[in-house]
Amino acid sequence: MTVKRFFGETARDALRKVKEALGPEAIVVSNKSVPGGVEIMAMSADSLEALSHQAGAAPAVPAKPAAAARPAPATAVAPEMAKPTVPPAPTFAEPAPAGDDYTVSLSAKARAPLPFQPWQPWQPPRQDGAPQPGAPAEQRAKPRPLPPKPALQAVPSREQVAATLAHATREVESAGDLGQNPQVQQLMAEMQSIKTMLERQLAGFAWGDMTRHAPSKAQLLAEMLEAGFSGLLARRLVDDMPEDLQMQEGRKWLIGAVNRRLRTLTSENDLIDRGGVFALVGPTGVGKTTTTAKLAARCVVRYGADKLALLTTDGYRIGAHEQLRIYGRILGVPVHVVRDSEDLRRTLSELRGKHMVLIDTVGMSQRDRMVAEQAAMLTRAGDVRRLLLLNATSRGDTLDDVIRSYAGEDLAGCILSKVDETASLAPALDAVVRHGLLLAYVANGQRVPEDLHLPNRNYLLHRAFKQPNAESVHRLKGEEVGLVMPARAAAAQSAGASLV
Repeated sequence: MTVKRFFGETARDALRKVKEALGPEAIVVSNKSVPGGVEIMAMSADSLEALSHQAGAAPAVPAKPAAAARPAPATAVAPEMAKPTVPPAPTFAEPAPAGDDYTVSLSAKARAPLPFQPWQPWQPPRQDGAPQPGAPAEQRAKPRPLPPKPALQAVPSREQVAATLAHATREVESAGDLGQNPQVQQLMAEMQSIKTMLERQLAGFAWGDMTRHAPSKAQLLAEMLEAGFSGLLARRLVDDMPEDLQMQEGRKWLIGAVNRRLRTLTSENDLIDRGGVFALVGPTGVGKTTTTAKLAARCVVRYGADKLALLTTDGYRIGAHEQLRIYGRILGVPVHVVRDSEDLRRTLSELRGKHMVLIDTVGMSQRDRMVAEQAAMLTRAGDVRRLLLLNATSRGDTLDDVIRSYAGEDLAGCILSKVDETASLAPALDAVVRHGLLLAYVANGQRVPEDLHLPNRNYLLHRAFKQPNAESVHRLKGEEVGLVMPARAAAAQSAGASLV
């Protein structure tokens, strides 16, 4: 009952040594490749028989049927195989003629019969969980209860997804000590990208629902976008519009809604009649000096030249104050040049008896930090009200940028300039309505003082809602509106601008 180890350079050499040592009925236990050759573990047939007697004397244990325990067919071992595969418990047959390899076969003593199990008919499982009669031991064991099936979670709505992303973004931004961590910054950028993508998709869903359920609203919304209105104002007005209105009634309703939100001066509350100190501010090239001359001419016509004074703080541009001096000489009005806030305060104190004082300021970009310094200088000078000039030919986002830079409590109103040069008044009127500005005057040319007027609401609304020409390349097609509207709606939601 001893297992012996045999080593040979090839499988043939090793098998020959096994046969010479243990006889032709030797049992091969295992074989494997080792450095330098092949190693075979084998035992004699008598040892296997003694081992079988010992196993029969032990208590019988039900064996599980396995495919590996079944005998395999005889396998021939080739002389040139590098890693021979020999089935368990083979025996050696008679050697073949010279030049042939040995033949491996299973010994009859190694073939152990499988335990017999009688056939049992299938019976349905019992409801009380008791084992079936005659079932194997493995089947008679009480089955474990299945884990509870998780409840299906409801699909979150679009509002819940947007709120979750916004909350997560605020949580990450609130971590002040982690704000400089590159990984946190990358995470925040990815979350913002996902948020923007979801917002656009949600806006696209809303647009698709509108086109299916309210085609009139969708058409009117597209017309406002083509005219130049912002997505925020157009969407809010269309959402507030009654459902049962047709196209013509819907257009009238939208025009009336914009008209109700538009604040303008009338002849009863004209700034010329009220008087005071007004400083005209705004970006470069918007027409501040020319508009100052137009207001001065209107004041001189009504109250005389001795009731008006002109000031200029523009000492940067070459000949800037000379242009205003020429207007002053034509009108018979003195022009004063001020350098700083102290000089402005002293000059205004000397001009207390004037009905109106107009100040022409330095034009500067809305992104220039000197805008805040200019506003502080005018505030320190006393009771100075500012009039913001807006270029009607600018885009809506540019006008928003200008209004945010020049906003303040001392802003008395705005003046739309270059109305005659713009193709659409919708962006300018949209910005005035959304920011709640008071539209004081409209300038539509270079003539002094003819090209300055009080706002004509009907004319402004007609120009604002006028559609582009049919052959215009800037007119949106049906499918292009569906692509543009989600982007505009998402941008409007992120901006969070308020309507008055």
